[in-house]
Amino acid sequence: MDAQVANWDDLRMFLAVARTGSLSGAARRLGVNHSTVFRRIAGFEAAIGVRLFERLPTGYALTPAGVDTLGTAERVEADIAALDRTVTGQDLRLSGIVRITATDFLAFWLLPDHLARFRTTYRGIEIELVVGNEALNLSRRETDIALRIGNTPPETLVGRRVGRLTFAIYAAPAYHAAKPHIVLDQHDWIGLDEAHAALARRFEEFLPGVRPAIRSNSVACTVRLAKAGLGLAVLPRAIAERTADLIRVAEVPETFSLDLWLLTHEDLRHTARIRAVLDFLATSLAEAIGTIGKGDG
Repeated sequence: MDAQVANWDDLRMFLAVARTGSLSGAARRLGVNHSTVFRRIAGFEAAIGVRLFERLPTGYALTPAGVDTLGTAERVEADIAALDRTVTGQDLRLSGIVRITATDFLAFWLLPDHLARFRTTYRGIEIELVVGNEALNLSRRETDIALRIGNTPPETLVGRRVGRLTFAIYAAPAYHAAKPHIVLDQHDWIGLDEAHAALARRFEEFLPGVRPAIRSNSVACTVRLAKAGLGLAVLPRAIAERTADLIRVAEVPETFSLDLWLLTHEDLRHTARIRAVLDFLATSLAEAIGTIGKGDG
């Protein structure tokens, strides 16, 4: 590849299309429009004189030349990210942007109040909150801090265990009044799909053979479906106990519990603004989660 015709913006576009398999997916990931991605990919291919993608009805697939380019592009990406982390890690200012990624229910219910209090103390730090189930990559600087759920975080990341999310079974009062006898396998259930594989697997082990009447890739949506009376749902107690129009009707095994982690990259842990966010959220989220699950209320 001629270094004179390949710049980092071209490679970013190429990597996004290669990883998502579509122009629209790449556009969403990069925060640009569909036509921009199309134009940049076409220009990149014309500049190097090689076709990198096959345009298929199902999306964009790498050609053999595209596969070779992918390895080079990923090495360039890793070098740029390492340089970025090194420079950012030396930043001692309590100002600038900190990008946080979290799944929808954490972003909707747990984070907003804490971020509001954080902003009253650290006015110079801007927060970008990226909501979604996709695990953005900390090493590539797609995000600075990740709020993740799971009992085994990646070894390449550093951070702290904030607390443990416990779960229970909830229903709308009207649904429970209509079906007060809790024979679990005789109820309608609201489930989660493979976007929340750990919880979906725990549900299958808890009630083998029971198929949810409705599934979602969003815990926030599951809460709303339960409030609408569509059935029972296994929900995080830290969320459901604070949600109006839901009542706890049964317990689940302790195996449903999942650790909540605040994570960042090793090179960023000493950046002042990132450290400020980590320290503040670690304390406030631990307190919020700790208030749920003590006793039986």
